[in-house]
Formats: sequence, structure tokens, C-alpha cells
Amino acid sequence: MYFSFDTCNYHSNNFYLSTTFYFLSLSKNLFMNYRIFLLGFIIISSLIACRSSLKYQKGFAVESTSEEDSKEEVTGLHKDSITFETRPGSVLLTAYSHIRLTPVYKVNYKKDKSSFVGSNSFMRSEESENTEGNIWNNHIMPGFEIVYGFNMLNISYSEFRNNKQKNFFEKPVLLRALYYPSNTSDTLNFKPIKRNLYIASVYNEDTNKDKYINQNDLRRLMLFNLNGEFQKFLIPENYSVTKSEYDPENDLMFVFAKLDENGNGSREDKEPVHVFWIDLKDPSKTGRQF
Repeated sequence: MYFSFDTCNYHSNNFYLSTTFYFLSLSKNLFMNYRIFLLGFIIISSLIACRSSLKYQKGFAVESTSEEDSKEEVTGLHKDSITFETRPGSVLLTAYSHIRLTPVYKVNYKKDKSSFVGSNSFMRSEESENTEGNIWNNHIMPGFEIVYGFNMLNISYSEFRNNKQKNFFEKPVLLRALYYPSNTSDTLNFKPIKRNLYIASVYNEDTNKDKYINQNDLRRLMLFNLNGEFQKFLIPENYSVTKSEYDPENDLMFVFAKLDENGNGSREDKEPVHVFWIDLKDPSKTGRQF
């Protein structure tokens, strides 16, 4: 299971438009050279997909932006700052009836000033264990539901026994995903699995100092207890998480992460990848395997 979305490297609308018109002109000679037309169609489709994905790369600004700073505005997103409007997503039911979670999303504005907000999506596996003794209800790891959504900035924690409400994070972050105790009856090796913790895959800092918190920064893995209190970073902070795997025999989570070897706060292709293990029975126990 991968934490990250694919990203594209096209950042210029002018490049997109000029390339589009170029290949449209070539299409006039379709009957003379259909291969050129086909190549042009593929490139145009790729560019459209990349433009759409740019909104995931942008994230949000960590300081106020000005008109001069925002000459190249990303399609679909209005320039913004660390203070912006938010709205709640759907309430998440946990394994504990007195605890409910509500994802908090950034309100985004299009160029026509209409708004749109992300919504809850869930990471599921069609190939998860579903055999005698292992009922995972299509979860990637038994006992965990995984929620994600576009521009998810925080998690609101509500505890009804004592009428408590708070946020997981003091300041907005860019949440890639939150692992939380599922309210389904999962089993692992014939034993019921009920998790009592949260794991957040998150961009929590402008590590590369480009004035944005986005997917160009280092991605951390953070542990919270059942009360929504931060406990520790599960992977050292000078790493950026890339993907994870699950070991059902030992109930371990293997996490692949790139070392920020040159200390520039960005994940780069040539930097080394290390593998860490996390004991989900007791996440205070972690180590490096490779």
C-alpha cells in the first residue's frame, strides 16, 4: 500500500496550451500519418491529467501571499495563507462508541469564486485476508480504517463521556491519511483485533522552505494515543515516508522511507531508502530493518 499520489512535473499553462495547439494542427494530417496524431493525443491527455493533479501538489501557503508572489496560480485553487476557511467532513465511527472523529477540510475557491471542499475517502483492499481466522473486512491492515481526502488539514476529536472536543493538531497540516480504530469486527489469526491508537501520515512542516506545506516536503508518520494525544514520530523526522507493507504473522507494519541525506527538506530520487518496522501491538517498539 502506497501513501503517496503520483505527481507530475508540468507547471506552465503556456507550455500546456502551446503543446495542445501544436498537436491539434498535426491532427489535420491524420490520414497521412495517424501515428503522429496518436502520439499527440496521448501527450495532451497526460498534460490534462497533470494539470488536474497540480492541485494536490500545491498544498497551502504558510505565510500571506501577494499578487506579485502569485503570478503562476495553480488551476482550481485560490491563493491563500495559513489562515483560511474550513469545513467538516463526515463523522467517522470508531471502535469506541464514545469516541467520534471529524476530518477538517480546507475550503478551496475556483477562479469563478465558487467553492469546493474535499470529502472523506477510504483506502480499502480487494485482496485483503478473508479466510477462516482472518476477517479484515477489506481493510489494508486488520482493525484499522484509513481515511484520506483532498486538502484534509486536521482531525477533530470528540469524547462524549466527558464532553471533550479538541483537534489533533494545533496548526493546520496536510494530512495524507489517518489510520484509526475500525468499528467492524476484524480478526487476526482467530483473535479479535481492536486498535487503541491513531497513526497519521502527514506533511506537518515546510521542510524545504518554499513557503508551502505540500507534497514536496518530508512526510512524517505520527503516533497518537486513543485520546488523540501526540506520542511520538514513528519514523525519524529526517526521513520521508514513501510506502508501507503489512506482516500479518507478526502484526508488524513495515515502512519504507527516504533519508533526507543532504538536509534540504525534500525527497530526492538518488537518496537512500531504509525500511523500518512498527509493532502494532505496542507501537512504542520500533526499529530499522534495512
